[in-house]
Amino acid sequence: MKLEMLSISDNEQLLNSVINKIRDLINYKNLEPGDKLPSERMLSEKFEVSRGVVRNAIQKLEFYGLLKSIPQSGTFIANVGAIAMNGIIDDILQLGSPDFKSLVETRILMELKSVKFAALRRTEEDLKVMQNALDAYSKKVLNNEDAVQEDLLFHLAIAKASKNSTLNTFMLSITPEIITNFAKYHVCDDDMALSGIKEHNDIFEAIKNKDQNAAKEKMKVHFKTLYQYCYNIK
Repeated sequence: MKLEMLSISDNEQLLNSVINKIRDLINYKNLEPGDKLPSERMLSEKFEVSRGVVRNAIQKLEFYGLLKSIPQSGTFIANVGAIAMNGIIDDILQLGSPDFKSLVETRILMELKSVKFAALRRTEEDLKVMQNALDAYSKKVLNNEDAVQEDLLFHLAIAKASKNSTLNTFMLSITPEIITNFAKYHVCDDDMALSGIKEHNDIFEAIKNKDQNAAKEKMKVHFKTLYQYCYNIK
């Protein structure tokens, strides 16, 4: 097989092509919930793509609950009927890369909920993780260094403290896109980063005190500038 350097667009098209072929295979063989897919190696040879591409396609379908991989056993069809399976895959194939505004809106919606759960459910260990992220963020900001990743680590720590695995998974899934877009649009300039130190600490204290309403309000304050900035982007 000839190896080629692929653009992001080409990679997405190749991934979608493999997802479509997996769907066709499931339909052609009339596979039902609980049935096992051929191995990654066999699918790679059948579709004439690398095993990495097959693995990514399977992981994406697994993320949407259509497949289930079991270590040492293989990949199986999830408990989803054929009509739902085909409809969901159609939707997956039509998904585009999320724009920055969509990412910000989704992130705000999720975090206003997760911060309340975190205030209710956080453990002492969760507080330690948040404090470490706060310290790392503050140190970089005060040294005039880029602190986007440390900023997001604090927010990921809140999502984890929420003890809601779905919220946590969604936050993890959009974080790479957020980092990319923050760099692209130069979000978190010096003024925003400096104010972020106090805002982060206010959120942390509310979570520490198990004050759900205060935690949500402090998070709203924190996101106000980002929300306004997002809608000023041309």
